[in-house]
Amino acid sequence: MGYHISDSEYRFMEILWEEEPVSSMELVRLCSNRLNWKKSTTYTVIRNLSEKQIVYSENAIVRTRVSRGCIQRQESSCFLNRKFGGSLPSFIAAYLQDRKLTREEAERLQKLIWDAAEDK
Repeated sequence: MGYHISDSEYRFMEILWEEEPVSSMELVRLCSNRLNWKKSTTYTVIRNLSEKQIVYSENAIVRTRVSRGCIQRQESSCFLNRKFGGSLPSFIAAYLQDRKLTREEAERLQKLIWDAAEDK
């Protein structure tokens, strides 16, 4: 299943992933403190994410249905398709155009690429 969430929904999810399971009233407090949201905003986001089947609330306790990794993979794929025609090499070339990697970062990327290769 494909998931798409807005930036504000993602910020909410970061709080929920960190704190779950959590009461809806505690989420209101956390979102007020961290995101400067009103109570109504928090409840609207809970409702919207529930409709998308990303979170659920039972007895006023809110939990996630979808992992951070799942959302990140989906969002990364959408970004790559939308901005770079699905081309990972084009994205990496654009990203690295004005940046340098540390040796550790380069080695980690090389390992990720090697591990993902079809015909190792």
